[in-house]
Amino acid sequence: MTGSSLSSSQPSAAEGSALSSLQAARSAIAALARTGVRDVVLAPGSRSAPLAYALAEAQAQGQVHVHVRIDERVAGFTALGLARGGARPAAVVTTSGTAVGELVPAVMEAHHAGVPLVVLSADRPAELHGTGANQTTVQDGIFGRFPAAAADVEAGMDPAGPIAAAFAKLGGAAPTGPVHINLQFRDPLVPTEADALGGTPQAGFEELQPAGFEEAPGALAELGGTHRTVVIAGDGAGETAAIFARRAGLPLLAEPSSNARFGPNSITAYRLLLQDLGAEIERVVVFGRPTLSRPVSALLARPDVKKALYVPRPVNWFTPGKRPETIVSDLASLLAFAGRGAPGWLEEWQRASHAAAAAIQELLAAEEQLSGLRVAGLVWDNSDANLVLGSSNTIRDVDLVAAGSWHPLDVYANRGLAGIDGTISTASGIALANGIPTRLLLGDLTFLHDAGGLLLGNGEAEPDLQLVVLNDSGGGIFTTLEHGELGEREEYRDVVERFFGTPHQADLGALAAGYGVRHLRVGTAGELEAALQEPVHGRSVIEVQAGRTGLRDLHRRVQAAVRSAV
Repeated sequence: MTGSSLSSSQPSAAEGSALSSLQAARSAIAALARTGVRDVVLAPGSRSAPLAYALAEAQAQGQVHVHVRIDERVAGFTALGLARGGARPAAVVTTSGTAVGELVPAVMEAHHAGVPLVVLSADRPAELHGTGANQTTVQDGIFGRFPAAAADVEAGMDPAGPIAAAFAKLGGAAPTGPVHINLQFRDPLVPTEADALGGTPQAGFEELQPAGFEEAPGALAELGGTHRTVVIAGDGAGETAAIFARRAGLPLLAEPSSNARFGPNSITAYRLLLQDLGAEIERVVVFGRPTLSRPVSALLARPDVKKALYVPRPVNWFTPGKRPETIVSDLASLLAFAGRGAPGWLEEWQRASHAAAAAIQELLAAEEQLSGLRVAGLVWDNSDANLVLGSSNTIRDVDLVAAGSWHPLDVYANRGLAGIDGTISTASGIALANGIPTRLLLGDLTFLHDAGGLLLGNGEAEPDLQLVVLNDSGGGIFTTLEHGELGEREEYRDVVERFFGTPHQADLGALAAGYGVRHLRVGTAGELEAALQEPVHGRSVIEVQAGRTGLRDLHRRVQAAVRSAV
């Protein structure tokens, strides 16, 4: 979706003259409250000071909850997590200059994942732009086409109208992506006697029922015909995909963050089973956005397979005409396309799934050293609240071994762009959104990339968040890709290890201690399982020591074991 931009050039009719910076900030916060924003993450700064004072006032009145983070990238991903975990818009506030640019990764992720992230960027007034004034740059439009809507409000103008108009462009519903509100402020940036902070609620703070992301699946129509159809549930598919597969009697190939990986139709190790059973597939029904495996991508690219993509509402990442699937927006038509599974079709996949799962478990249990696959299975099986999965190998390991007989409360992952940045901060926001204990499984490089997300200021709310870090001293995912094959050759070994393996000797325990976070190092499956069975309270890090040298061989042996069993 191409973002729409609005600007303000008229003061509030009620005021009759230019608003002070604090008055404008108050109006902006009240306008956001009317859209359902209840959580705001603030990164401190000078130009954004009016927003900080307005937020302090609003929090004292019980209208918003403010979280403070010193790093703007951390703040952006924390707000992203709050929006995802709370299923309602959340906002992030920054000062002017490079601070706004630090939000680009979170805005990009919000665009591609359809997360309602609202950015309030403070800006210098128009007369300072283009003059070389300190900390002044072009902020209007800085996020390009990623925002679903945007507004640039000149200093002294009332932002309520532009904010309302920006959200009106979205049909009055909660945004399905980022919204950027750029607010110009003139001095004074602190409260004056006329603008003294008060305790009376400002107009516009009505309690709203924020719209959730999921819609009820509605009545399911009658099925037509029998086909060898599979249901693919990508990121964000939701429970509807599992219900659909059960109703139609079809195999369900569900990624972990689809939140559809449960029930008897869920197929374990499906990406390996596609090697043998994939040739029989006639039709594919896609929910959400599959991003994890090349076998699934290859299946969706096959010209001999009929495909339908369920898109019940517009999504930001989708450009009509770019996908090969037939676009279907209602479940009745989707059921008619899918039909009922051919006789024995589901049972064939279920038998293969059980055999594959047993073969993988037997192989991993015989391994002396803990691997990412073993850790993934233990974390999945021992998590009964929220689970957040880091990118790279972590989520792919879970995708290979997680059984559909158990499912954590909710599973999250930043699959919009599948970056490793902001993972700890996102998980913190998810944990804070509803106070639900949250476990995060991630690799060591993902941990190091966002270690700043562990920093909490004095008095800030502490999430119940446990980080399970698989520390193999580098980037293991490249070992399983083509680079790993090259790395087995003498002439490429050092190059691949340095530029892709990125080895390090960082002391994760010392790093955690520096941020005041509890740390436990484990080396066996028994130690890990015992640690995972303890309740998640406050913040802690479980470091699992592993190696990368045998990773490629392990995956080969897993693949061979599955083929032999099936």
